Amino acid sequence: METKPIRVRFAPSPTGPLHIGGVRTALYNFLFARKLKGTMILRIEDTDQNRFVPGAEKYIVDSLRWCGLDFDESPETGGPHAPYRQSERSAIYREYIQRLIENGHAYYAFDTEAELEAHRENAKSSGHKTFQYDQVTRKSLKNSLSLTPSEVSELIASGASYVIRVCIPENETVVVQDLIRGEVSVNSANLDDKVLFKSDGLPTYHLANVVDDYLMKITHVIRGEEWLPSAPLHLLLYRSFGWEDVMPKFAHLPLILKPDGNGKLSKRDGDRLGFPVFPTSWEDPKTGELYSGYRESGYLPEAVINILAHLGWNPGTEQELFTMEELIDQFSLERVGKHGSKFDPEKAKWFNHQYMQKKTVEELADLLAPRLSEHHLSPSPEYLQNVLRLVKERASLVPDLWTNSWYFFMRPTIYDQQVYQKIWQPATSSVIKELAAEVEKLADFNKDSFHDLVQEFTARTGIKMGMVMNPLRLLMVGSNQGPGMMDMAGVLGKEEFLARISIGLENLGASKA
Repeated sequence: METKPIRVRFAPSPTGPLHIGGVRTALYNFLFARKLKGTMILRIEDTDQNRFVPGAEKYIVDSLRWCGLDFDESPETGGPHAPYRQSERSAIYREYIQRLIENGHAYYAFDTEAELEAHRENAKSSGHKTFQYDQVTRKSLKNSLSLTPSEVSELIASGASYVIRVCIPENETVVVQDLIRGEVSVNSANLDDKVLFKSDGLPTYHLANVVDDYLMKITHVIRGEEWLPSAPLHLLLYRSFGWEDVMPKFAHLPLILKPDGNGKLSKRDGDRLGFPVFPTSWEDPKTGELYSGYRESGYLPEAVINILAHLGWNPGTEQELFTMEELIDQFSLERVGKHGSKFDPEKAKWFNHQYMQKKTVEELADLLAPRLSEHHLSPSPEYLQNVLRLVKERASLVPDLWTNSWYFFMRPTIYDQQVYQKIWQPATSSVIKELAAEVEKLADFNKDSFHDLVQEFTARTGIKMGMVMNPLRLLMVGSNQGPGMMDMAGVLGKEEFLARISIGLENLGASKA
């Protein structure tokens, strides 16, 4: 039997920024498709015009591109099943909703929102379960199942507002086979007659995604757990259209949980705990509020991909760091768990630190370049690379490169007074001046020659090493931070080293006075 070509889709709604949970869904679809030599599709599900946010689609596309995820078919690249924006496919949906009405699987409903709200209030006040539009209530409501055909025709002709609802079959067990969760069954009595076509003439997600998945020949629907309750309805729609033989296989991914494990990770959790939940920064066009992204916080895209890959999938080995090629080779839905995964901000930083260490100094120089340019600094490539070799190990995020290296490019103008009070003794200035005079005589000043000079100087004078090294660090950096003093001196060079001693002693003397 010939195997159908694998086709998967990532289908976000442009209602705001793309949460990392959405990126993970896109990633798992991508890995699945690439491993099985399949096709990856981006489809924009923009039929909810009330929640549409300008700029959101571009944000989604740009964010996924930054993460290294590309698509074989999309609104940008086109493809054999274009258009790939649902708002451009309205005529297609009208044709298929008409089919459902004609075969009795959908019906017109003319109830106003005020009337439905009254039903909800009545149910609440009478102590019954929450009102829903279903097989029990629909015959007593204002729809084409309770009205005569002539009444329905008159209402439509008069321009009355209506929606089209699915007609859920009565008392039937609907069984969904899920690749991650196994068999999921629900009695149709627990399903309501969802709206398939809205009064604005656009379909809801339920109709549009089923029709599009069929027409685009999607073989596997890999999506978030929040869509699991909708899967029985979607199965019923496939059956209503007579498409059961080509229905895609479903896989519902587990939730990404808050760091404490209590509930789904949200934007507010990131704000509260100080870590991003979006791949790149997002400015809300309505409020102007700016939300940080992983890119702007200094994360590398390959690290973000690894963070997300592990939130739900287990490789079955001790390996934690993967290239994209390795992820593609090892990924399988069989190793995706059913239960939610807690997001660990510290582990996320650990991942990024590992990938920072894998970078060459040339690559790190490119990452640091914008900050150098911002300060109008243009060190030689050799000097810059020597600096980065010293500070690389201390960098977990991209901004750490600047935080741990700025003093190699700019002399300190402020000296930490707490450090000064702690380490500076009455004889410190004279000791440093004496040492500087001996450095001045060195014909070849480098890390090793400076190390030998200090060793000889402290042995001869009986001065403790700390009385030399700690003040020198304060003079070089303005604080007690930085790599080893010998390494630092070797990179700065003799002229700059002595200049900082002279300027620092003068400034510290002035501050003391």
